[in-house]
Amino acid sequence: MLVCKHSVKVTLERAACAALLLLVCGFTVAQDRVKLATQIWTPYQTVDQNGTIGGVAVDRVKCTMQKMGRPYEIHVMRWDKAQLMVETGHMDGFFSGSTNSQRATYATPSSPVVSEYLAWFIAPSVTQDLDDETSKYNLRYGAKFNTSKWLFLKRQGYNVIKKPRDADALLQMLWQGDLDVAYEYELVFEDSLKKAGIPLDYFKKVRLKKQDLMMHFSKNFLSETPNFLERFNASLEKCL
Repeated sequence: MLVCKHSVKVTLERAACAALLLLVCGFTVAQDRVKLATQIWTPYQTVDQNGTIGGVAVDRVKCTMQKMGRPYEIHVMRWDKAQLMVETGHMDGFFSGSTNSQRATYATPSSPVVSEYLAWFIAPSVTQDLDDETSKYNLRYGAKFNTSKWLFLKRQGYNVIKKPRDADALLQMLWQGDLDVAYEYELVFEDSLKKAGIPLDYFKKVRLKKQDLMMHFSKNFLSETPNFLERFNASLEKCL
């Protein structure tokens, strides 16, 4: 019989000015813990006032690992560090993220943990049609800095002028008139709107596409644990 005990350990990384929260699931079966990294990204990955890690994506990952009978750890840190830790072999996987060419060099994605719409959120003062090619250069665009969304805008030639650290900062830039258009996942931005007390319909919203967000496992980890990804995907399907 498997017995799972959860505990949360909180430390402060002074150099990075970020908290590291550790969720450990220990089983009586002797197996190496699968070390997973993530970021605080409501409503997908959250940490409450008691230091408890939760959210839609976290709950699905926890359910999946438990159905697999694998002990695991979830570390919360900056998003760029989460990816670097997997790339350098200090973590086995990170979530939740879309696929891109850089991540594909060192990690393999799972089946989608979450599927969510990406959308433009447009300031009320903007009258230009975003389908007009010139809007890419005339308007001021923003997305969370150094994410796939931010890099996509840069590569496509959009006029990206800010480097917000998260969706809350992105919203404030749009709200204060420093940006004309924000590019973010629908539920993430709407969560920021609710926290700020701004009506959900204050900004015009244009849905673009539905994006899959996955767990990305280190290729080295998968090579050392045959059939792990297949078992993870099969268990994840039961947790959606």
